[in-house]
This record gives sequence, C-alpha cells and structure tokens, in this order.
Amino acid sequence: MLVVMKNDATEEQIKAISDVIRNMGYTPEPVPGVQRQAICVLGNKSRVDSSHIEVMDGVKEVIHVTKPFKLVSRESKEKSIITVGNNKFGSITLPVIAGPCAVEDRVKFLEIADAVKHEGATMLRGGAFKPRTSPYAFQGLGEEGLKILAEARGKTGLPVCTEVMDTDTLAMVSEYADVVQIGARNMHNFSLLRKVGRQKKPILLKRGLSATINELLMAAEYILSEGNWNVILCERGIRTFEEQTRNTLDLSAIPIIHELSHLPIIVDPSHACGRWDSVPPLARAAVATGADGLLIEVHMNPLEALSDGPQSLKPEKFSQLMKDIKNIAASIGRKI
Repeated sequence: MLVVMKNDATEEQIKAISDVIRNMGYTPEPVPGVQRQAICVLGNKSRVDSSHIEVMDGVKEVIHVTKPFKLVSRESKEKSIITVGNNKFGSITLPVIAGPCAVEDRVKFLEIADAVKHEGATMLRGGAFKPRTSPYAFQGLGEEGLKILAEARGKTGLPVCTEVMDTDTLAMVSEYADVVQIGARNMHNFSLLRKVGRQKKPILLKRGLSATINELLMAAEYILSEGNWNVILCERGIRTFEEQTRNTLDLSAIPIIHELSHLPIIVDPSHACGRWDSVPPLARAAVATGADGLLIEVHMNPLEALSDGPQSLKPEKFSQLMKDIKNIAASIGRKI
C-alpha cells in the first residue's frame, strides 16, 4: 500500500501516518520524489484496511500496490533518474559505460580509458575482482586493479563502475568505485544485496543467468528496502537452449521493466552474445528499444585479453558504434 500525501503536508502529519502504520504491525518507508511525498507500507501479506488512514490530515490518496516488489514498482514512484557524475541514467541522455572486462595492467587500462573517452564513452568499466567459471582463470588484480581504476578516473574525468564479489570486499570496492556492480552470479546473493542497500553508492544490478524479470525486480527490492534507491538495472542476456551465442539477449525486458518499475535499465550486449561481431547490432537494437544506457566491452587487442576477449570491440569498432547509436537515439528523441 502507498500513502500519497498532499503537497502541503506537514512533518507532524507524516509522522502521525507513520506511527499509525507501525501500530498496525507494518513498516513505513518514505518514498523520495520531486512531485509528491509518499509513504510505502511494507510487511503486509494481504490487502491492508486503509479506511482510517484515508481520512487522516495531509493524506491525498491511498494506492493499493498490486506488485510483490512495492518500492521498485512504478505504482510507488513514477520515474527515477540516477546521477553519477555527469551521467543521468533514466533521462533523455544515454550514458555509455565502456572498457575491458578486467583491469589487466596499468598501462593497458589507461590506454583503453583514453581511447573510449575519445570516442564518447561517459563512464569506465573494468573488473578488479572477476568471477570465473574456472578456478585457474585470471581472477583480477584485486585492490591494485581498483587503484588503477581510480587513476584512470583522475586522468580522464570519467566515473568508474566495477564489480563487487562479496560482503568482505564491499567496503574496499566502494572506496574506489563510483558505481558498484552486482554481477549476474550474485543477483541472488541476498546478504550482499542487503549490505549494498545500506550505503548510498549507486548500484548496477545485473539480471541473473536464468532469472525472470520479476526475480530481477525482487532483487532490486532487497536493495531499496534497506534505504538505497540509487539502483540501475542491467539486462545482460539469459541462458537458453541456444548454442550459437553465449546467452540470449532479452530486449523485451526493456519495455516491460519500464512499465513495471521506475528504475532505469541499461543493456550489456557484450555478455549477452559473447562474440564481438554481434555486439554492434544488439547495441543498436537496445537503444531503439528504449534502453537507458549501454555497457560495452572494449580492448586494444582482444586476442591478448585475459578475460572475455572474443566479445570485446576494438576502439575503431567502438567508434563506429558510437556514431550509429547517436543517430538511432536522435530518431527516438534521445541523445548520447
């Protein structure tokens, strides 16, 4: 249930509503918004009798939220714009996050960072901690990788996005990162979701390998329920029976999530297909479908990459992609 307050509602009236909700055995959660002040009722398993709340001073209306994801639902908030530096996820401008899968080497990463900035990228990506299927594969540089990311941010002026693997390293990653990424394998790591929800650092939440849209939104609900509303969703493909691609990119998730939730959603076509030649057409399609941004892997020499080289674009291919998506974005009233 969502209690929408009048524009001139006082703090005393809002507190009175919250006290009533607590006395009913539920939890009141303030919903931030420019147009309205609202209170979301959490903890109920069935419809709440709102008759006495509706007549209280300062109340404009009571909306019974029908979705299990209450805070994430568009019924609780019309639209969220997540600001990271000069990037505004959910606005008419589409941020492009680019860089290698992993931070492999200081000189190489700084070279890639300069190249993607030159071509129009607005944020940097790169993993300092890497979840790999094989325990013998390159696992990342750890804190040294985070320091390289911070140095690249200082040189380029671009914010950085990097993945956190567990609760033990969250404080370290948050110290260096502008956006903390929850990878597909961790979408159901509920203790990690709760912990990132207790900080204000923006979170990039990737869809799980076989997760439904509802499950992705419920994972986001964990984060918002702890107080962090700065969440950016990411469609990165789901595992299907198809063997020609690494995953199957679910572009239908974009308009559906826009209908269901106020959170912005970006697309990672690199992990979706696993092959560089499919990245540009999928990225173009994502922009046309209404994605709020892109996450693209770029490497100076993909053949030498220690992680996910086959799906990485060379800078010249990334340059052409940026030109293509600018035209597509303009045709639907948006811009890069």
